[in-house]
Amino acid sequence: MPYKVIEDRPADVRERIFLPEVIRGVGIIARQFLRNFFLQRDPNPDHLLRRTPGVTIQYPEEKQPYPPGYRGLHRLVPREDGRPRCVACYMCATICPAQCIYIEAGEVEGDPIEKFPSRFVIDELRCVVCGFCVEACPKDAIRMDTGEHAPPTYTRAAQVLDEKVLLRGAPVSYLGDPWLKRPAPGIPAAKLEEMRSRARPYPQLAGDEYSQTPGFSVRQLAAEAKARGGA
Repeated sequence: MPYKVIEDRPADVRERIFLPEVIRGVGIIARQFLRNFFLQRDPNPDHLLRRTPGVTIQYPEEKQPYPPGYRGLHRLVPREDGRPRCVACYMCATICPAQCIYIEAGEVEGDPIEKFPSRFVIDELRCVVCGFCVEACPKDAIRMDTGEHAPPTYTRAAQVLDEKVLLRGAPVSYLGDPWLKRPAPGIPAAKLEEMRSRARPYPQLAGDEYSQTPGFSVRQLAAEAKARGGA
């Protein structure tokens, strides 16, 4: 529905020179400057929780903590034996709308079934931080729970992260992992039994968005928001 024009008339001289609006804008800036200068707190709850009286963050000495739903820098989740959980299925690369993930699959020696990523590269400059790769991964092999943003670099090539940089974090094992159900080449029997003992059941909310990454579950974030609203 179009807006109703109350009075349709040409602008007069006072309105064409924009002098009243300029004075009004200068007044708004001056009022905000004086408010910040005398250290009055901003009514924003995020600012009220901070200990410093002003609203300006003295970066980098002072940093604002990221919210629970922040999608941080990517990482590849390792297994108990140090290898990536990725099985090179290409699902993350296929679903990525920015086409920023590149994978080369390699075969595990002595195993005609299992594959691994001989190359796993993410171009962080092209990434749109949508989190689709985390949702599509069937093995919980990629997460965005680092709480970090892409570091500043002087070259574009430095923003292209490979599997050596991405593979980090605590190892994860599930009872349904195929390398735990059958003999795994290259893994000693004692190490394999240790990995099986540490394996945990697959989460019941596996179909929920970001259920594998702490802090990224839609239901969890909704419950936290509801609790804050009720408080």
